[in-house]
Amino acid sequence: MIARGEVWDVDLGPVVRPAVVVTRETAIPVLSSLVCVAVTSTVRGHPAEVELTRSHGIREPSAANCDWLITVPKERFLRRRGELDQLTARRLDAALVVALGLDGPPIAQPAPGS
Repeated sequence: MIARGEVWDVDLGPVVRPAVVVTRETAIPVLSSLVCVAVTSTVRGHPAEVELTRSHGIREPSAANCDWLITVPKERFLRRRGELDQLTARRLDAALVVALGLDGPPIAQPAPGS
C-alpha cells in the first residue's frame, strides 16, 4: 500500500527517480494515479523546496521540489525508499502552498442563508 509522505522510486519513462507522494490519504485507494513531488539532487534553497536526507531514504543531498509536481500511475511505483517524518511533512505542506500560490488573502464566507 502506498501512503502520503512516502518516498518511492517511480518510473517516469526514460528515467527512474525518487518522488514523494502528496495525494491525500483518503484518495489513494480509489485513484489509479497519484500526485507526487519530484526529488532532485539540485538544491536551490527555494521556499518551494524541502531538503531530504538519508533518514528519508535519499542517498545524497536532495530536495523535494514542489514546483515539479508529477502524476504517476500506481503501476509505475517501483520501490519504497522511506517516508517523511512529521516535521518534514509539515515543511512539504508549506512548500506546496508556496509553489501553488495558495497563500493569498482569505476569502470572506457568504453570510448564512444568502
